[in-house]
Amino acid sequence: MKRLLLAGVALSVASAASAADMQARPYSKAPPAAVVAAYNWSGFYIGAMGGYGWGGSDSDASGGFGGGTIGYNWQFPGSQFVFGVEVDAAGASIKDSFTEDVGGILLTQESKINSFGSVTGRAGFALDAALIYAKGGYAWANHKASLSAPGTPFSFSDSQFHSGYTIGGGLEYLFTPSWSAKAEYMYTSLGGETYNLGGLLLDSPNIDFHTIKVGVNYHFR
Repeated sequence: MKRLLLAGVALSVASAASAADMQARPYSKAPPAAVVAAYNWSGFYIGAMGGYGWGGSDSDASGGFGGGTIGYNWQFPGSQFVFGVEVDAAGASIKDSFTEDVGGILLTQESKINSFGSVTGRAGFALDAALIYAKGGYAWANHKASLSAPGTPFSFSDSQFHSGYTIGGGLEYLFTPSWSAKAEYMYTSLGGETYNLGGLLLDSPNIDFHTIKVGVNYHFR
């Protein structure tokens, strides 16, 4: 009987020690899940844009424009930096005209940007759905110059292709995973060309102008 009692006591002590051992084991948390960015700007996109343009300090030209955009973005996983290439083109009516008396004859001279576009590189910093970016590169424009005398059949015009550079930046926001809206400012400087106005050859100065545009882009996922 004593042996049975001793065996029972020993079994109870062993069970209590085992239970205490189990309670003393440290609790280890599961490793945190990797954080994945909610938005990624990589891929092709197309869009429509429009806005307002005005001339540099030596020009009173102004007017509207509208056109399209196509581009591609690269954003590496885990990085907030976005790089891209963008091409855009627009029809425009950015023009200036003035009339002056030349030997008793009123002559009106008009200059007008009919279309313009650019091929640019783009670099930006993404804050999830928002992208702040700078861009710059090659720019071109089709420009028309005309000379006329109001009330007479005297009228001459010529169009030339100008090329140069453009630089600026903007803000783009993804309001859905595939659609974004943007606002952008650009400064464009184009070299001069020679115009033939009724046999009169005139060298134009550089064409400098500013633009503010808004647009929407569709991103292919």
